[in-house]
Amino acid sequence: MTQPAPVAPRDAQPSAGPQDGARGGRRALGPRADARSLSLLGVLAALVVVGGLTRPDQFLAVSNLQLVLTQASVIGVVTVGMTFVITGGGIDLSVGAIVALASVWATTVATQEYGFAGILFTAAAVGLGCGLLNGLLIAYGGMAPFIATLAVLASARGLALQITDGSTQIVTVDAVLDLGVPDAYVLGVPPLVLVFAGVTVIGWLLLNRTTFGRRTVAVGGNAEAARLAGIDVRRQRLYLYLLSGLCCGVAAFLLIVLSGSGQNTNGNLYELDAIAAAIIGGTLLSGGRGTITGSVLGVLVFTTITNIFALNNLQSDVQQIAKGAIIVAAVLVQRRTLRDGAR
Repeated sequence: MTQPAPVAPRDAQPSAGPQDGARGGRRALGPRADARSLSLLGVLAALVVVGGLTRPDQFLAVSNLQLVLTQASVIGVVTVGMTFVITGGGIDLSVGAIVALASVWATTVATQEYGFAGILFTAAAVGLGCGLLNGLLIAYGGMAPFIATLAVLASARGLALQITDGSTQIVTVDAVLDLGVPDAYVLGVPPLVLVFAGVTVIGWLLLNRTTFGRRTVAVGGNAEAARLAGIDVRRQRLYLYLLSGLCCGVAAFLLIVLSGSGQNTNGNLYELDAIAAAIIGGTLLSGGRGTITGSVLGVLVFTTITNIFALNNLQSDVQQIAKGAIIVAAVLVQRRTLRDGAR
């Protein structure tokens, strides 16, 4: 009589592959992500109501709404890059310093002699160079992202101070300055906002519709499983920091247009604002999940809060307290979401 084949122990049963698990995770988290985006839209709508009630003649003015969107554009571009880094399981504390270094390097007298193209190219090149340094230290040097980017933060700030000697560098290139005047607006929309919208669309497509985005999520969710699945984890991490650096370079150029100058103090606390916006938008701080839409909404929420506080002459310390409370609430919601999803 033929003996029945032995049944494999439960632990030895084949399990779903990384891609199947990723698809299942995205399907399970999809409704939660949509709910978070809707809730952020609700918060943003509530803030608009508050601003309209407290300062109706100022907050709802077209010029003020244009200002809010313009200010959101600079930190928004940085946040898009930060979203990719965090989704990939990393962190970048150097983004504000990179913006400062790129802005002052791109506004030196020597650089301005090359006009619009020279300023734009220099800002992007400095951002990419700093991103490359971060990526090499982390991906191939084995340094912890916190330590590596903290070192680059200190070095970039010091170099920016050395270049400017503590003084403000005024931009004299008319082609750059003209982008910030109302005559350059397209159907009432400032060019900086259009750039931010373009970066957002490209970031969304890259994260959600390309192999690069799927690899980013896989590396952030489980780097070892991603390596076993054939993904070059180190190279992917290098690409993520290059992308973050490029976003910082673009943001530096936008800041140059907005302020008409380059200063070593530019980008102060941008790293905290970008991380906070990404977190409240739904990007998981431990990696493996990110949302460009949520990050952009997070930027708009923080920028609107700052604008409302400024119009109502409230102290900056109150603004920081409000931001801190929002961040804590967002993290608590994330933890509860993960705990519910694990059940």
